[in-house]
Amino acid sequence: MTSYSAPMREMQFTINELAEMEHIAKLPGFEDATPDLIEAVLEEAGKLASGVLAPINTIGDQQGSRLVDGKVQVPDGFAEAYQQFAEGGWMGISQNPDYGGQGLPHLVQTAVSEMWNAANISFGLNPLLTTGAIEALSAHADDQLKETYLPHMISGEWSGTMDLTEPQAGSDLSAVRTKAVPHGDHYLISGQKIFITWGDHELNENVIHLVLARLPDAPEGVKGISLFLVPKFLVQADGSKGERNDVHAVSLEHKLGVHASPTCVMSFGDKGGAVGYLVGSENQGLSHMFTMMNHARLGVGMQGVAIADRAYQQALEYARDRVQGSAPGVEGRVPIIHHADVRRMLMLMRTMTEAMRALAYVTAASLDLAHHSEDAAEATHHSARLDLLVPVAKGWCTEIAQEVATLGVQVHGGMGFIEETGAAQHFRDARIITIYEGTTGIQAADLVGRKILRDQGAAMHALLEEMETFITGMAADDTELGPVQQRVSEGIQALAKASEWLLRNGKSDPHVAGAVASNLLMLMGTVLGGYQLARAAVIAQQKLAAAEGDADFYRAKVVSAVFYAEHVLPRSKTYLDIVLAGATSTVAVPIEQL
Repeated sequence: MTSYSAPMREMQFTINELAEMEHIAKLPGFEDATPDLIEAVLEEAGKLASGVLAPINTIGDQQGSRLVDGKVQVPDGFAEAYQQFAEGGWMGISQNPDYGGQGLPHLVQTAVSEMWNAANISFGLNPLLTTGAIEALSAHADDQLKETYLPHMISGEWSGTMDLTEPQAGSDLSAVRTKAVPHGDHYLISGQKIFITWGDHELNENVIHLVLARLPDAPEGVKGISLFLVPKFLVQADGSKGERNDVHAVSLEHKLGVHASPTCVMSFGDKGGAVGYLVGSENQGLSHMFTMMNHARLGVGMQGVAIADRAYQQALEYARDRVQGSAPGVEGRVPIIHHADVRRMLMLMRTMTEAMRALAYVTAASLDLAHHSEDAAEATHHSARLDLLVPVAKGWCTEIAQEVATLGVQVHGGMGFIEETGAAQHFRDARIITIYEGTTGIQAADLVGRKILRDQGAAMHALLEEMETFITGMAADDTELGPVQQRVSEGIQALAKASEWLLRNGKSDPHVAGAVASNLLMLMGTVLGGYQLARAAVIAQQKLAAAEGDADFYRAKVVSAVFYAEHVLPRSKTYLDIVLAGATSTVAVPIEQL
């Protein structure tokens, strides 16, 4: 299956109404982000996604990337697709105009990245990582490094990677052993990194690695890690590409999915040391890298939205075509979309994808407001909101994407288990997104430890108050949205109780935070999704009352909110019950008996 059509109307509604693009466009530097321009950008991005990237998705899955004679060979069509991507200026959508970017809001980039990843998630990983590398360099590199590397990365001529994990370290970055030895005006880097997405390839002229390593006199643990820029090819004084650096892909991982994206084992310094340049301050590498990681985490959450939407579209298309059985009120054999259970699965896929999209876009809007608002109070508010939402956008969206992709296989029935239909590829490709850039457990630990416990629930309280104010303000006599108001209100209460319980018990028992974190994250995502769909339904009702726009579209928004309230929000009580159970039974059985 190669077809893919971006859900353009849904994306525009989410950008304009829920993420409030009109307000974002008034921020300094975003004056050119007019509705007409954004619509044109989305239309052109959709054409590239459907016409160029989607047709090579199955090819990429079947052929995969290979390491041949020390060079990474990508599947057929990927080099040509990347050339079109770069020539279209897509790498610079939200980047600084001083270095060749277009300077549009990150919210717009979030929307177009949904298209890349829905059409071809293996391809989409390349610009996702490059964007994160650009952000890290923009925030922490000195002017010389910025001037040398950013224009080429923003133009798409060069790409970027994130080199953190090592064989003995995994997610425990305190165990990083890669060395950086001062050598004149640079450093010599030696060590090995694993799981490096798009770590090597020849889609463009150079690959810029951001590498965590230790200086000779660095303290132990995470406080002794520094960040270095290590190019595949050295850059000469005039800015042109120089000789090959001492960094090579020594093997590629054989993976469950995303086969076209080369996941590399990278070796630095096999021939004396790879030339690297310090980014930011010594021993501050982990904090600098978090700039890239936070962007990547939001980007991976967006991948969850993307793969869910692709799985939904394909399941919907199949359900409309596959004739099987009979249905009440319809003569003869019918397409399976007439069966109530198939409708149930499709509605779950549809509404959970809408909820995920809303959460991801609203989080991206907070990023723009945090970084660009001239109102100090507004910027501070959205900085705290962004910190709170990123682990949920990453963790919840990617977990729900697993459910949606699984439902996609189920809608296909036995044909979903057959590779030729394409449903299985979405299922396999989606599996990695709960793992990289920090597993769901790591996101949950971040949410509980660094976001809720650290500020004593201040940011969470502000979010709960905002949601409660909105839900309370919904018309009490609205019979259609009555279930939405009731269920979202119950979900908010559940989230408040869970947060209060955590604040009371999270420090008294060392096991509590870890035991309850993942379920609290899932509770929070479920409630936030319901809240955003409630907002969408109220806006849709207002549009219908004013006879404004596409009535069928707005009617569907109302129904989506009701379905989500009735079929998904009840999970909130279960998540709350699990959180309140604490850690006792989780850690009661001795490790030896597990």
